[in-house]
Amino acid sequence: MCFAPMLFSSAPAQANGVEVMNARLESTDEGYRVFVSFSFELGPDLKSAINEGIPVSFTAEVEINRPRWYWFDEKTIRSSQTVKIQYDLWRRQYTAAVNGGLKQNFNSLDEAMALVWRPRRWLVAEKNALNPGAIYNVGVRLKLDSNQLSKPMLITSFSNSDWRLASEWKRFTFKADDK
Repeated sequence: MCFAPMLFSSAPAQANGVEVMNARLESTDEGYRVFVSFSFELGPDLKSAINEGIPVSFTAEVEINRPRWYWFDEKTIRSSQTVKIQYDLWRRQYTAAVNGGLKQNFNSLDEAMALVWRPRRWLVAEKNALNPGAIYNVGVRLKLDSNQLSKPMLITSFSNSDWRLASEWKRFTFKADDK
């Protein structure tokens, strides 16, 4: 495999923005789950890298804070879910693993990316972690996790906007169940 074209690509890259389309917390019997969806397109260099077998990880983060009038907001909960996408060159299939769990196989990159664009609802807080009736500020974002890239790809990520995918924090308020 040759990585030189990606390392020294001089073509101007458009800024690829990630947009949080939907975000909400849902109360369940186990606790509070986040429902979120994202919208973005992979740039050509990022697609090429994935198709050459380079694993790429996307991390969705949730932050729940309780506002206080007399002091800084209380940081209550932080949760994240990472989806690692990789192309298996031998089997000619894309694989995706959520939080390092079992890998799922997909025939196309778009099918694998569906786990990033629309992550499964994951448990972000136990039922008793939030005060009943309290109002919380919730923030949600998605980013390409450069911490999990190899050193050569990390260097590429600094100079190529395809590798700097990230959304702004989408913020909303949530009232915990009174139950």
